[in-house]
Amino acid sequence: MSAEAAGSIRLDRWLHHARLFKTRTLAADAIAGGGIRVNGQPCSKPAQPVRHGDTVTVSAHGRVRVLRLRLLGERRGPASEAAGLYEEIAF
Repeated sequence: MSAEAAGSIRLDRWLHHARLFKTRTLAADAIAGGGIRVNGQPCSKPAQPVRHGDTVTVSAHGRVRVLRLRLLGERRGPASEAAGLYEEIAF
């Protein structure tokens, strides 16, 4: 069974779908570089599965964002669609 069928998606794919990075390669590089946390834990693997309700902390582009996954996303769509994939959490 694929990860998507099990209700999860690869972290690099989700970051790309959510338009936080222009490419999956850039997302994977940020993950490998230690700029991403999942549920407060450092993550170094682009294939890390994420699920609805997980919290992703992204340190990129000169700022830190804490996001709660609302939807997994099927594709990289327009910005309005991507904004619905997460809820920004103030910290």
